Order: sequence, then C-alpha cells, then structure tokens
Amino acid sequence: MKRNSYAAPALLLGLFSAQMIATIQVYLSNVHLYRSVTVVLENGYLPIPNQLIMSRLQDFGPALGGGLFFTLTVGAGISILTLGMMWIWDRIFNRRKIVAGLFILFWLLCLVGVNMNGFNPIVTAYFVVIPTMVSIAAVALMPAERDRHVPFHRAMLLVPIVILALVWTSIMDKGLFIDIRDRILLSNPVGAAINNFYYSYTLYAAEVFKTLDQKSLKTCGLESIQTVPISPRLERMLVHHGYLVVENYEDADLRIIEEGGALLFQNRGRTILKTTTEDFFSEPKRVLKEFSVKADGYAFFRQFTILSLLFGFPLALYVIAYTLLFLVATLVCDMRKAAVTASVLCLVIGIALVAPMYYAKGEKIDRNNVSQTIQSTRWQQRVGSLKVVVRERLEIADFPGYETMMSHDRIPERYWLAQAFGVSRQPETYGHLLRLLDDPQPIVVCKALEALGQRGDRAVIPEILRRFENSHHWYEQLYAYQALRTLGWKQAKSI
Repeated sequence: MKRNSYAAPALLLGLFSAQMIATIQVYLSNVHLYRSVTVVLENGYLPIPNQLIMSRLQDFGPALGGGLFFTLTVGAGISILTLGMMWIWDRIFNRRKIVAGLFILFWLLCLVGVNMNGFNPIVTAYFVVIPTMVSIAAVALMPAERDRHVPFHRAMLLVPIVILALVWTSIMDKGLFIDIRDRILLSNPVGAAINNFYYSYTLYAAEVFKTLDQKSLKTCGLESIQTVPISPRLERMLVHHGYLVVENYEDADLRIIEEGGALLFQNRGRTILKTTTEDFFSEPKRVLKEFSVKADGYAFFRQFTILSLLFGFPLALYVIAYTLLFLVATLVCDMRKAAVTASVLCLVIGIALVAPMYYAKGEKIDRNNVSQTIQSTRWQQRVGSLKVVVRERLEIADFPGYETMMSHDRIPERYWLAQAFGVSRQPETYGHLLRLLDDPQPIVVCKALEALGQRGDRAVIPEILRRFENSHHWYEQLYAYQALRTLGWKQAKSI
C-alpha cells in the first residue's frame, strides 16, 4: 500500500506548509491594508473596503480563508513540481547528485525571479520551505522499486492524467473558467457554496500581489512638493487616476519628491521613477503605468500562481482523489485491482466534469434563434441566449418573457440577465436591474452594479453610494466602486 500512497502524504505536507505561509502573508497584507484604509478614511475619502469590513482585516479568519487561494495554487504547484522532480531523481536517474544539483538550480532560479525587484521574505519562504518539506517526505516514504507490478501501477496512475489533460486541453479558451463556474459550480448547492467562499475571501488574497495599477485605492504623499502652484494640479491629476493624496503616511503607495526641477516617484522608500512636471502633466496615465510596472515586486509570483492554478491544482486534486479511492478499494480487493478501480473512477469523474463544457460548445445559439432559445425549458439554453444578447448587444426588452428569469432559481440565469440589462436602454429594464441589487447571491449583485455603470445614467450614483456604504460584502463594494468610477464619479475629501 505504501507504494501507491506516498505521493498524497508528501503533497498534503506541502499544502499544509503553504497554508501556514499563506496565512501569514495574507494577514500581514490585511494589516497593511487596514492602516491604509484608516488613513484614507481619516483624510475624508471613501474607503474600500468600507468600515463594515475594515475591522475584519485584523482578524485571522480572513487571512486563513484568503490564504487557501495561495495554498491551492502556488502551494499545489510547488508541491507537484517537487514530487515530480523527486520521482525523476529516484526512479530514472537513481538519485544521481548532478540531477539533484540541476533541480536545486531550478529552485534557485525561482528565488531569483521572486526577488528580482527587491527581497521578499514571505514569497521566498514558499520556494524554500515547500520544496524542502515535500522532498524530505517523498524520500522518506518512497519505497524501493522491486515489485514487478510497479510499471502497471505507474501506468494506472499516469494514463488517466494524460487522457484527462488531452480532453480538458481541447476545450480550453478564454471562456473556460466562466463555463466551469456556470455549468459546474453554480449548477448545484455544493458548487454554489464554493463559489460564495471564493467571493468572500479571494480579495484578501488578491490584495497581496496586485500591481498598483490594479488596486482600487492608492495612497499618495505630496508633503515634499515645494513649488506651491503645481501641488493642487498634481493632487487633482492623481485623484483622477485613483491615487488619493493623504498626509503624514509613511507607507503611502506613492510619494512624490521634488528635487532639482524633477519629480521623484518613490515606493516604500525606493525611488522608482524620475520624471518632470511637464512630462507627467502631459501623459499622467503613461507615467503612472510605468511607475506601477517598475514598483511591482510580484510579477514572477503572480505568473507562477496562474500556472499553478491551471496545472498544479488539478494535478494535486487528482493525486489526492486517486489515493483516497485506491485506499478505499484495497479494503475489498487486491492492490492491482485497487489501482485499476481508482484510475477508472478518476477518469470517469474527470470526464463527467468536462461533459457539460463539451455539451455547451456543441450548442448553436445565435441572434437569429434567440427569441426561441430564450424561452427554452432548459436553463442552459436560456443562459446561452442571454450570453448572445450581451455579446451582440441586443435589446433584452424585445424578447417576451425575460422578466420571469428574475425569479428563476438558477444563479447563472440571473447574473447573465443582469448583464443583459447593462446593454439595455429601455426604462422598464432599469427597474428590473435595481431589483437584482437585492438578490441573495453576491455574484448577481456584482453584475447588477456593473450593469448600472454600463448604462451610464449618473442619476443612480446616490443609490450606488448608499449600497456601497451599507454593504457587508467586499466584492459587492468593489463592483459598486468600479461602477461609480465608470459613471464619472470621483473621490473628494469630505473634511
């Protein structure tokens, strides 16, 4: 049994190590965000997250939940990579030192990548602690290869992975994650709970490695500007681009120093960019974008996270599922049959999950038959019709019966309906859109807020502000804030 189950314990140890690091990382990020939001509030601006969420930034619960994102992406990716390296080193190269040296070199190069723009101890810990822990566990648990049936067991583990990889790769496109959300997660209560967990905690993790350009709020200090006439103009320009000018905050995201007729753009005490007032005033967006790119210390880590989400997480899930099924199967049959059973079940589960996506690709819905498919008895076809309405910017009010979708229990139907209202210009759909702001599902509320911004009616700004201030959900606040910005609303000091 040890022969077939060593990978899962080593993997779980790697994930546990990742969770410890990630929880600390997200907690420290939350504490920093709390200080920034407090300063923003004290300076009379509208904070995001709002005051109802701020206090949670100092709790460990959000850090634990947010850290799970990095555990299942970076943690899974590093753990799977390490397991693969250890298997190659042991089984193919008989633990030769030169191969071990090459693998160590790979991790050293990763350390160079994550620290390219300044030393980052927390991110460094991922690439030191996890490979070390997984390697130790793999060496300790990996048995000697003596059994003549080992190639068979190895094939039983790997063949389904290859088949599933080919199947999933065949449907990969930019809409894959949306299809997974619509047709797998939001099609059942368990998946909906996972989706809600994601919406509740992912922003805590995202805040860790967002670029300044991606952040909703950025703080800026102008205390060192000596030329009085340019200070008000600088402040207006910065606020317009999301940088809120605050006073006496040492950890401001941007601090502008005037020196010898030039402007020094600093971040965390480092001078990132040097420009002139003329250059900045003529192209502020370009200068701030360049500043954001050069100040970004998470570029490598962010890319590694994305790759881990695409490959590391699915493989980790497969290894754990295979091991559990194998162990259960050994209770009723010998190890050879247990390996076959576990592999077949993993393959069946994987294909069952991909089947809805294949079915979706085969459905042909276009603007010519939307009027029929939007009234289909199948919710998948109704959602497909709404996607066409949004993509082709059709008027949803032209299709009779759309109002009934607002009370349907299928979450994808309601949030795609909200997006359809966003491209509508009929007065009656505006009222329906406002009703969706009270939907119990955060994703529906978020899409309704986004749609209000798309409609371009500035009269709704007070309503969005009211919703923002009373919301207990950070994601809803984010979409409300983005809608406000889309409508031309700008931050202004209230004190």
